Amino acid sequence: MGWGGELGRAVELLVRQVGHWQQPRWAAPAATGNVSRADLVHRLVQEIANLAADAEGQPRRTVPRLDNDLALPDQLRVIAADLMAAGPSAEVLARATAEVTATRTAL
Repeated sequence: MGWGGELGRAVELLVRQVGHWQQPRWAAPAATGNVSRADLVHRLVQEIANLAADAEGQPRRTVPRLDNDLALPDQLRVIAADLMAAGPSAEVLARATAEVTATRTAL
């Protein structure tokens, strides 16, 4: 299993950790920094979207911040799939995996 598998596994671990959260849990402060858990996960989604855009040779675009934080796990899954479909280098996949893991730890 290559780095794509590593990224997919890291994303699934994070989704499993947060997938059942209700709104108050999303709004609570993250363990590190002074941002909400939702803001932290959205920042991760944006970072992976940036890596995907770079890998595709496309301009970076802002990922919309949806009104419903419960959509964040699905947003993360979709963006991670976009990155893997872009055929990024092992280095980019390793960076994305590290970002997902660091976010899981920070929640």
